[in-house]
Amino acid sequence: MLALNKPAGISVTGERHDTDMVELAAAQGEKLYPVHRIDKVTSGLVLLAKDLKAHGQLTRQFTKRTAAKAYLAITATTGLPEHGVIDLPLSVGRKNRVRIAAPRESIRCDADTWTVDAADVLAGKNYPSVTEFTTLAVTDEHTVLALRPVTGRRHQIRVHLAWIGHPIVGDPLFDRAGTHRRTHLHSWRLRLDADWRTPPVLDLRARPGADFWTVDGAPVIADPEALLAPE
Repeated sequence: MLALNKPAGISVTGERHDTDMVELAAAQGEKLYPVHRIDKVTSGLVLLAKDLKAHGQLTRQFTKRTAAKAYLAITATTGLPEHGVIDLPLSVGRKNRVRIAAPRESIRCDADTWTVDAADVLAGKNYPSVTEFTTLAVTDEHTVLALRPVTGRRHQIRVHLAWIGHPIVGDPLFDRAGTHRRTHLHSWRLRLDADWRTPPVLDLRARPGADFWTVDGAPVIADPEALLAPE
């Protein structure tokens, strides 16, 4: 298997009319099987298997939600609590766009938890979705978050944050001006069972690049290494 720190702007696999990591590997004679995916605009940790036996063992942990995932994000806002839970169902609307499966005005915030009443959930196919977050740092204009997607829906973190009024800096789904060089979302940590290791666990971290910490040409925080120091 390979654990790679993917730059923002390249797909893992499956993007139409675009070069992706699997195609680039194939061009070099290497067959890779994605264990999971992160969005093209997202940087950070991604796992790829080099044989199908390893692929199945790892993929099942993502399917069963036993793989622990953590992301970093920088929002274009302040005012979030120290810890929070976004418990909002998702649905897929027109043009395959992911959205909250309820009217925006029905979203309620009770201290540190965002929910909607069951009666407000729109009819159709909906997907229960939960994101937990911790605020790591706050500046005059931005908030740095560590996030755990309890469920693993497409665009989950991006949609959850945007719909509660705290969009990720540079997210093209919600920032139509396109003035930022990248989307400030990073796949930071993965923890999986690994019975071939002693101890039988795989605990991985991918360090964000300087481009993640720079917004509008200026660093968001002075010492990101200290902010992300291991517990």
